Amino acid sequence: MTNEKKYHIGEFSKMVGLSSATLRYYESEGLLVPQRDCQGQRFYTEADRDWLLFLLHLKGTGMTISELKQYIALRAQGDQTIPERLALLKRVQQNAEQQVNELQNNLKVLKHKIAWYEGKQSHQIAASETFAAYLAKIKEKNQNG
Repeated sequence: MTNEKKYHIGEFSKMVGLSSATLRYYESEGLLVPQRDCQGQRFYTEADRDWLLFLLHLKGTGMTISELKQYIALRAQGDQTIPERLALLKRVQQNAEQQVNELQNNLKVLKHKIAWYEGKQSHQIAASETFAAYLAKIKEKNQNG
């Protein structure tokens, strides 16, 4: 028997920063498979923590629960599924990069709106100038270098 540290759900929950309910949900979805002691109580190990943190990284890229399940199922089949796993991860990466680009564009507009409001407050922008006119000036300035 191994001397590996065992963590009951409350302790593990605090360690990984997720609620016990979330851990149970991940278990019900097959994303996390805790072991059971002789009384039937679930416990987790350091390996479970490492696996969960990896899943959370994938989830943080926008990977859906369905995609996580697909990845886990492919992983369980062994190395012969590496091409499928690679394709799945590349799709997730492409989607995440697209979301990052969209977020950057949205932040750019937000920054312009903030600058417009600040310009209005400091009277550097005429009270009559609309945000659309302000953006048009910025676009023209950027095009002209």
